[in-house]
Amino acid sequence: MLATAHRDHDTANNADANLAAFCQRCHIIHDRPEHQRRRWRTLFCRKALGDLFSGPYG
Repeated sequence: MLATAHRDHDTANNADANLAAFCQRCHIIHDRPEHQRRRWRTLFCRKALGDLFSGPYG
């Protein structure tokens, strides 16, 4: 099964040159660094909000 990947990971950029057809495995491998970056940012923001409203974590 093919999946369409954004080469620059910007989902708003749908130019033909920015889109690539990958199998699902290759698509996941291509997106891995972006997923890791987003996961780190999500966890960082959760901790920052927890510190802001609940005090520092113990």
